[in-house]
Parts: sequence; C-alpha cells; structure tokens
Amino acid sequence: MTSLPRPTAELSADEARRIALRAQGFLGAPDRSGGVRGVLRHLGAVQLDTISVLARSHELIPYARLGAVGRRTVDDAYWTATPSADGGPGSPHAFEYWSHAACILPVEEWPHFAFRRRAYRARPHWNHDLPAGTYEQVVKQLRTEGPLTATDLGGAKKTSEWWDWSGTKVAVERALMYGEVVCTERRGWKRVYDLAERAIPDALLHDELDDQECLRRLVRLAGRSLGVGTRADIADYHRLKGEQVDAVIADSGLVPVTVAGWGKPAWADPAALETPARGRHRTTLLSPFDSLIWERARTERIFGFTHRLEAYVPKPKRVYGYFAMPVLAGGRLVGRVDPARDGATLVAKQVTLDGPKAVPAVAQALLEAASWVGCTNVRVERVDAPDLRAPLAAELARSLA
Repeated sequence: MTSLPRPTAELSADEARRIALRAQGFLGAPDRSGGVRGVLRHLGAVQLDTISVLARSHELIPYARLGAVGRRTVDDAYWTATPSADGGPGSPHAFEYWSHAACILPVEEWPHFAFRRRAYRARPHWNHDLPAGTYEQVVKQLRTEGPLTATDLGGAKKTSEWWDWSGTKVAVERALMYGEVVCTERRGWKRVYDLAERAIPDALLHDELDDQECLRRLVRLAGRSLGVGTRADIADYHRLKGEQVDAVIADSGLVPVTVAGWGKPAWADPAALETPARGRHRTTLLSPFDSLIWERARTERIFGFTHRLEAYVPKPKRVYGYFAMPVLAGGRLVGRVDPARDGATLVAKQVTLDGPKAVPAVAQALLEAASWVGCTNVRVERVDAPDLRAPLAAELARSLA
C-alpha cells in the first residue's frame, strides 16, 4: 500500500492475542445457543479435509469451541435445511465452495463469492479434458434426477488413480466452480451436487454484486473473524490477493491499529476494540486446519508457535507426527499431540510439551477428546521430553481413576 491512515489504537501483543482468541470463539463463554451454525457464521468459513484421525476437521472445529457436541449433530447442523412453513424443502444453512480452501460457508455469503465464480468462468484453469457435450449432460441429469454424487452421475474416476477424473467429474466440478451447480452436503465424504437454482434461496441466487462489493464484504468478514490482523492475515483468510485487500480495506469498516512487536501495519474489527477481551479460556486439541492457526506466520507472531501439517511430509522427515494437533490452554499453544485410535483407546503416538506446566492441560485435552469420540482409555506412546512422560501418565491415570 502506498499510504496508510493514522492508527486508531495501539495494542500490546497480549491484547492482540486475546482479541484474536475471542474473535475465533476461544475466549469467554461458548455460544451454545447458536450451536454449530453459530460457530460457522462466527468464523465465516470452516475448512474441509479428507484426513480423519479422531474426526474430520469440520467436526473438530465446533468441538474445539463448544465441547462435546455430537458428531451427527455437527453434520446435521451444516447440511440439514430448516423446513419451510408450507412443508417445502426449506432453506439450506450452508454450501461448500472455495474460500481459504474447500470450505463450508454460510449460505448467506453466496452472493459475495460472485467475484470468484466470475473469475473461474473468465479464466478457467483445467488439467483435465472435458469431452464435448458432457457439461450439458451433467446439468440435464441433475435437473431431471435431483441431487446426485459424481458416482450417481456416471463415475468420478477413469481409473483407480485419485487424479484421473472421469469426464463427468470434470464437468460437475467445473459447474461447481462456475456456480451453476452447488455442493449441498457430503455423503460418505462424497460431494452431493444439485443445481444452484434449486438449492440456493431465490433472494441469494444472484451474481449482481460487483467485485469491489464482494471483496469489501469478505475483507470485513475476515477482519471480524480474526479480530485483528495484518494485510497478509486478512488476505489469507479467504485467499484473496494483497492488491484486492488494498483496493477495499479503507471502505471495509475495519480500522488501522498498531500491535507491539508485529512490525507491520494491522487492521482490527472496531467491535473487538470496544471492550477488553476477557473470560474463560478453552482447553482443547485443535485441528491442524483450524482457522485460529491457518496462517503459519500469524501463528508464530501471535503464539510463538511453529505450526506445520506433516501428513504430506515423508515419514522419516516428520518432526511432530502425521496429524499433530496443537494443544490450546490458557490462551497459549502449549504442546502438540499426534493422535490415533485403537479400539476404545485414544493413542497419543507422540506428545510434545512446552515444559512441566503444560502437563495438566495436555492431559485434560486428551481426556476430553477421548470421551468425545467414544474412547474410554488414553495411551501415551512417546513424549519428546522423556522426563515429562511419567508426570503425564500420572495425570491421565488420576483423572481416569
């Protein structure tokens, strides 16, 4: 940016950290009345991922904020429409689209992703061939038969290779990106596709907003969900370009602030500055795909914690484990757990602790997660600091007794 307005507030690093925690739903009493749908609307986006260890990421995210909400309840909250008064199919609460990654998004944000749908239609990038007439056939089949998976449409793959999509899969994914088709739910982890004109409420089914208005809304949402963030933080939330943020941030409603030690200008949600961020801290395991820790540089800046998903790192090169889940306690990231399940036992394959004071919090996080997924026991296989293995085992045993 060529020039910056004068900051409206100066925040300490601790104030910024607490503002970020509150904005993400980890500080203060959880909003149980809003439930899972409230979490989705508060965050603006919940990332999906294929990996399932304790649970899938979109389940772990509301669990981390609300506690032991039932896993079926989570999926129902995302995908089950509220019946209409006249007995019709009702209005959906969410749709899946490309935001930070593949994300569940509140349905009311459909109009604000028009800029991305236009960009896909204008500059499509495809690594797969689309046979002539396949796109039209897929749309016709959905119109005739209703919501279908790629398998229902004729098959998702040409071979067993994950990347070797069939023409049908290429067509329906292209229609999804263009906005002619929408993913209305995941069924057995398969996307269920329907025509947008049928699945999205009429009042929202339009691409009338210009790019600037779409971007203003998403920048404002990102700032609200982050509480406070740099230009890069805000851009990363919905994967915008830096210049797109620059073009609208002055009119987004966010206000410029400085944060001690950040070294870069920041912007805050003005509502987040109105009252001090205080309240009870959550103690929990975090999905590696949790929006609190999406952006590595931000996570290091706020928490002094290096976060990296190692699922796609060759096993010999992993440091913390396949699906190492950061442990949040007292508003700090105090360790990591790489979990697995063995029958009714939650297995902590590898535990990293930030000193002896982290032991009770990590034990609590493990026990609560075990209970949530129906495990009755916790087994620790490895602790990076060997002298903390016995205290952790004793803490777990005391709580399980």
